[in-house]
This record gives sequence, C-alpha cells and structure tokens, in this order.
Amino acid sequence: MRYLTFVLAKGRLADQTLAMFENIGIHCEEMKDKHSRKLIFANEELGFRFFLAKATDVPTYVEYGAADIGVVGKDTIMEEGRRLYEVLDLGIGRCRMCVCGPESAREYLQHHELIRVATKYPAIAKDYFYNKKQQTVEIIKLNGSIELAPIVGLSEVIVDIVETGSTLRENGLAVLEEICPLSARMVVNQVSMKRENERISTIIRELKTFLQARQEVNQ
Repeated sequence: MRYLTFVLAKGRLADQTLAMFENIGIHCEEMKDKHSRKLIFANEELGFRFFLAKATDVPTYVEYGAADIGVVGKDTIMEEGRRLYEVLDLGIGRCRMCVCGPESAREYLQHHELIRVATKYPAIAKDYFYNKKQQTVEIIKLNGSIELAPIVGLSEVIVDIVETGSTLRENGLAVLEEICPLSARMVVNQVSMKRENERISTIIRELKTFLQARQEVNQ
C-alpha cells in the first residue's frame, strides 16, 4: 500500500490537528515525542506519513505532490494562491483578517483615498482593496510587528489577523473593516484526489461526521 502523506503547519495548529485526527483513528505515536529529531513520522500499520512544515510552505508541498493532504490556515491558502483542492473547514484556529488602524483612518477607507497599507499579506490586501473596494492603495510588505506601522507613521492602516483584538486596543488601534473569517482548512493535492480518491474521501467523510457531532454537543 502506498503511503498517504500529510503535511501539517508547525506549532499549536499541528497539535490541534493531530488531536482531531485521533478521534477518527488516524494517529502517529512517533510525533508525540517532542525530543525527536526525525523529520518524517510514519504509521506503518495504517500507511500514513506525516511531516511538519512552516505554515507558508504547506500549500507548496501539497501543490507539488510532496504531500497528499495538508492542514493550514485559510490566510495562508489565500496568500499563497496555490493550485490545490480546499476540501474541509476544520473549525480550529478561528480568527479574522481585518483592516485595522486608528479611528481617524476610518474616513480614508470610506472616501476611498490613496493610503498606505502595511501587511504580512500583500496578496490578500491587494485583492481586497483593488478588487472588492476598488480603492487604490500603496501596499508595504512587513514581516514583524505590523501594529507599529500606523503608530510610527509608516502607513495609515494595516491588514492583519485579529484574534481577540487586545493587542490592537493596547496600541490605540481598532478593527475598521473585516475582510473575511479564517480557520484551519484541509487541502488536497489535485492528482492525489483522483489517485487516492477512496482513502481521501473516507478521511474527509469521517472528519465531517466528527465535526458535526462535536457541533451538536456544543449547541
């Protein structure tokens, strides 16, 4: 039997995903050893392989077939724009992609003024302002603390992920517009979906059943 290979985004999301997978019988004891130096973990009995990657690399591994299935945030899928199938919203890691800034910047957005937007997500920001709002902006790509940009005058607003909004409030910023809700999604390689349709469809079906049951319990 050919291995079915999973790539998971490193960190808390990988832990949450593995915990969810265990509920449908997909487990890999090797991955629980936090001191392991291994890069690829296998469950020989089930024919599954797992590896961890930086979130931004997950869609690339899946598009090129190095992994059959990936789990990563919707923000990364949107930003990377890779050719793959997004098959399931796992409902974990919920947050929002938003336009944020000081209250005084709200009028720039309402009047579609030419402003500077700082972000780690230039593709998402460009799509939102150019295609949805039809507002011309200058997008500045940053890698660090995006909240700094409007405070020091680098930009009027930022586009960033918001979970609780506490960091924004502490720095005198607020959510001015919501772009979209975000959560972890399962993605599948396009060729794998055809070649391993039965195995992959079974996993999707079992995860859907688990998610529905969990939702009913929480209602």
